[in-house]
Amino acid sequence: MREHEVYSKLRAPPSSRMILRLDGRGFHRLTESLDFDRPYDEAFRDLMIRTCLDLMEEFSPSLIYTFSDEINVLLDSVPFAGRVEKLDSVFSGFASSSFTRGALEAGFSPVKPVSFDCRVIPISSDIVPEYFRSRQDESWRNCLNSYAYWTLRREVGARRAAERLRGLKSDSLHDLLFERGVNISRVPVWQRRGVGVYRVPHRVRGYNPLRDEEVSAVRMRVKVDLELPLFTDEFFEGLMR
Repeated sequence: MREHEVYSKLRAPPSSRMILRLDGRGFHRLTESLDFDRPYDEAFRDLMIRTCLDLMEEFSPSLIYTFSDEINVLLDSVPFAGRVEKLDSVFSGFASSSFTRGALEAGFSPVKPVSFDCRVIPISSDIVPEYFRSRQDESWRNCLNSYAYWTLRREVGARRAAERLRGLKSDSLHDLLFERGVNISRVPVWQRRGVGVYRVPHRVRGYNPLRDEEVSAVRMRVKVDLELPLFTDEFFEGLMR
């Protein structure tokens, strides 16, 4: 029956770098059922970060970038011999299980099973910064639109809020929020730019008993960056060193 497994030989280019983009499936209903704050909730953010940390420990990517219910995983090498079926299923299943375990441990009880979908994006090193800048731009648009919608929804309800916001440009959304006391440029950085999870060098001190002296060494440790800078070429050059 193997001849019916028509996608089993579909593979990503082995020489490329790779991004796995995970998106929460039906997470607007999930966040509503768990009574998370809108437009942003730190408990939900922490569950997404917990999922990123589990992915970092399991697969050792060079960068994980998350905002809203989206996770982008940057891999320097292609696992599973590039088999797309395997990449899609393993990463989406792992993220779904990690998020569910984290939610239960935090005292939340999802009504329905939690799931992520996954897309495989082979990419050359020279356009990695461009990709992540585009996702960070999307994080900013999501922040602006979410604040505008939920601020207006509390005034006029869901239907009328959606009607009034339809077609508005970013300048108009800025003005709408500012008139209601929200300076969008001053909301927390993680809401505007997303959260990064990556390794940074860290100097540790120890003791050499043979030479009876203190010694130091550089180790890499995982950093959760809630004040992520705007993505630049220099940022990614630092990751690749």
